[in-house]
Order: sequence, then C-alpha cells, then structure tokens
Amino acid sequence: MTADASAGSGSATAPESARARWEELPPALRSWAEQRLGGPVVSAVTAPGGFSVGAACRLRTRRGRRAFLKAVSTGMNPRSTDLQRREAHVTRLLEHDPAVPAVLGVYDAGDWAGLLLTEVDGRLPPQPWQPVDLERVLAALAALHDRHTPAPEAGLPGVGAAYGDVLTGWRRLAAQPPPGLDAWSRRHLDRLAEVEAGWAGAAAGGTLLHGDLRADNLLFTADRVVFLDWPWACVGAAWFDVVAFAPSVAAQGGPDPDWLLARTPQARAAAPEAVTAVAAAVAGYFTEQASRPAPAGLRNPRTFQDAQARAARSWLRHRTGWT
Repeated sequence: MTADASAGSGSATAPESARARWEELPPALRSWAEQRLGGPVVSAVTAPGGFSVGAACRLRTRRGRRAFLKAVSTGMNPRSTDLQRREAHVTRLLEHDPAVPAVLGVYDAGDWAGLLLTEVDGRLPPQPWQPVDLERVLAALAALHDRHTPAPEAGLPGVGAAYGDVLTGWRRLAAQPPPGLDAWSRRHLDRLAEVEAGWAGAAAGGTLLHGDLRADNLLFTADRVVFLDWPWACVGAAWFDVVAFAPSVAAQGGPDPDWLLARTPQARAAAPEAVTAVAAAVAGYFTEQASRPAPAGLRNPRTFQDAQARAARSWLRHRTGWT
C-alpha cells in the first residue's frame, strides 16, 4: 500500500524499474556479499518488477551458491535505507517461517544498506489476476496469519502506529481539495474523513500483518507462496491485509474486493462498519497519493495509485450507498 508502485494501460501492472546493477554497487558492498557467499560472484541477474531503483539481483558464485541481494542508498531515495533496515529486522524475526526468505547477511554502511537472502525459485503471479491464483494467495496468507496469532515478534508496532500518519488521506483532502478531485469524493469529503478517522481502532488486533501486499511482493513456487518485502510489518486484525490488498487486485484485472473478503473468514466475521472504516482509509490514501507529484528516486507510482484509488472508491461507494 506504499508509494512504490506503477502501472501500464488496461489492467495496472508493475513495470521493471531502472534498477542499479551489481556492477554499479560500491566495491565494499560487493566484496561483503562475496565473503558472505564464500566466493566470487560470476552471475548477477536483475530481478524484474518492483519500483525501487535499488539493486535486486539474483547472484550465483563460482561454486554454484545462489542468493538474492537487495541494496539501496540514501542517494537513491532518502527513506530507502531505513526501510531496508526495517525489512532486515522483520525478516530475521521470521527466518524460520516457510513463507519468508531466510536472511544470509545484512550490510549497513550508513549511506548504503544491503540485505542478502536465500534465493527463492519462484515466479511472480501471472497478470491479470486469476481466481485460482488469488485463492492460493488467500490460503497461504491465512496460514501465515494463523502461525503468527498472537504475533510473537518483538519490536513491531500496532497497525495504528505503523499507518497512523499514512491513512489520513480524506482528512488531508478535506483540508485542501486538489483541483482534479473526482466529483463523488468532493461531494462526500467530510463524511469520508469522519469514517476514515475510525480505521485504526477498527483494525486493531493481535496478528502479524505484512502491511503492503501486492502482486510484486509475492512469489509462486511449485509448492508454496512466498511473501517478500517486509518493511511495513505490524500487528493488527488479520483481515486488514486483505482489505489493503484488494484495490490492487481489482486494478490488475482481478475480482472485486468483495470477492476476496467473501473468501476470508476473518473478514466475514468482522463488523461491517469496521471493514468500511479501513476500506475508506485505504481509498483515501490512494486518492490523495495519486494527486501528488511523482516521488524522487522511484519509478512514477501515481498511475497505479490512481487505478487503485478508482477501484477502492467504487468499492466504498457500494459499501456506503452514497451517490
């Protein structure tokens, strides 16, 4: 649900970023990776997808050892190194979970941060989304949530603390509506801001949440779904992950959000007004983000955010009945 996304025409898809290549990384970082892997790297293939300009390389050493390296610098994006440190912390906490890559090493040189992971022999979910693939993701996500309820991981914030400054889009829009805001949103700004304000209490809970599920944060292997990119992990109601994931599914050619919620037992059991509050917060986030200029150091995410905003607003309009 963060700003690291983009889209093409038709169903929204994540493009390949102009990522830093292995050869462009600082010599000290490359030397560190080779030491961790026990030999020189002879092959480095940049992974497709994603939105950061940081490196994302599948590495192979002369002796055949394989790994996956992520590396970013403050020069690429001021927040990227902090997010990488957070991801390293969370991934280490989850290193024994079969749905999360294991950490082989963490590099931190202040202005550069690197994360060396086990390579996952998998593929991104095919696009546009198909029901059979989504059912596979939902089943794997439910199993992940079950394994981490109550969340035993130390140092993870509650969902309200993690996203408290993020999911305030309607309130910001109500304070200063942009010229291009759609008519439905403009008519209901005050009501939307009021509903949005209750999202954190509605989403409170004791389950480990990924916090940023999208197609590009998932890999399908022969026998499992692997969840990638964990800097936004937090603790809350299990159904929050599905509500936050749903607009991207609709934007990428998949079923509407209610289809996903109908296949999520925790969402079916949740109070409808609680789900609506979180759906409003998600819709407000994407609507407000899509109105901003492109962020520095990332491929322009605004097209994909606008596609998600449109899907989320359509869902919210259906849930509220507001015309």
